[in-house]
Amino acid sequence: MGTAVGGGKAVPRYLQIAEDIVQQIRAGVLEPGDQVPSEAEMVERYGVSGGTIRKAMTEIRASGLVDTRHGKGSYVKARPPVRHRSSDRFRRSLRRGGKAAYLAESEQSGATAKVSVIFIGPMGAPEDIARRLDVEPGTQILARRRLYFRNGTPVETATSYLPWDVVKDIPELFAENPGGGGIYARLEEHGHVFAEFIETLQARPAAKAEASELALSPGAPVVHLLRNAVTETGRVVEVCDTLMAADQFVFEYRIPAAD
Repeated sequence: MGTAVGGGKAVPRYLQIAEDIVQQIRAGVLEPGDQVPSEAEMVERYGVSGGTIRKAMTEIRASGLVDTRHGKGSYVKARPPVRHRSSDRFRRSLRRGGKAAYLAESEQSGATAKVSVIFIGPMGAPEDIARRLDVEPGTQILARRRLYFRNGTPVETATSYLPWDVVKDIPELFAENPGGGGIYARLEEHGHVFAEFIETLQARPAAKAEASELALSPGAPVVHLLRNAVTETGRVVEVCDTLMAADQFVFEYRIPAAD
């Protein structure tokens, strides 16, 4: 029978079972590398049908806490604790100290960070990116695509799109390592001083290729973030298209209570 909640509505048994397993993982009862009990074991333990257990496993996989290996079962992921992304992550003082936002955050949380560059080069601006950069679709821009790791685990992909007239005289932006403080530091050194960063976030299930790239279970939740980097002149000099493993990030923002 389901557990009664608000208004007497019962929680489906498969959701109760999924929550029980997830809580065991979060509490450390099931540790990284441990195998989740098999379908047969859970049928016996919870006294339900195999169909109910399969529904529960769908929910457990969606939590992003387990890997399912064909023919071998599901195992608890060895994923690091979540970290915070706060509204002060783009402080100019961090860039002046030679730290890009991701590396600074990882250091603050005691994690080991690594950035792998996948692609740097010219491309025609896709329609949505062109609109944000205020250029015509197909206009040549610079793309920088990276894969970010935390304690050896891929947690984020990001592609920066920058106007060609802005980057053509900044050779560091064509290098794998643009130097201390990252690309924002190089842009500001060349007179593109930032006034604000505007971010749009959307949570959704990972597509198959995205799940593979971030070592997630199929359909695991991800956060898609698009950021405009806006200068004091009002120009958007970078659009960053980022995809994050949802179980790795807690978003924290300070919002002034102004009139």
